[in-house]
Amino acid sequence: MERYRDLSGTSGVTAYAIRADAIDVQFAGGAVYTYTVASAGRTHVRRMQRLARSGSGLSTYIAQHVRGAYAARHEPYGHS
Repeated sequence: MERYRDLSGTSGVTAYAIRADAIDVQFAGGAVYTYTVASAGRTHVRRMQRLARSGSGLSTYIAQHVRGAYAARHEPYGHS
């Protein structure tokens, strides 16, 4: 995963990984959420990918537009 730049300094997002039709987003608690074209829609996934690369606005976008539209949630290592 790539570290999220967090230009505002207040984001709950810490890292991300971009794939062809998906994005994995890691939050401060360590959990990783996978958003796919199938779960969130192509427009939302593409927008999240752009925001992740820019380092700004990703957490807000997720909260406002795709909160529960993830395909999978993965616990951080060492947690159950």
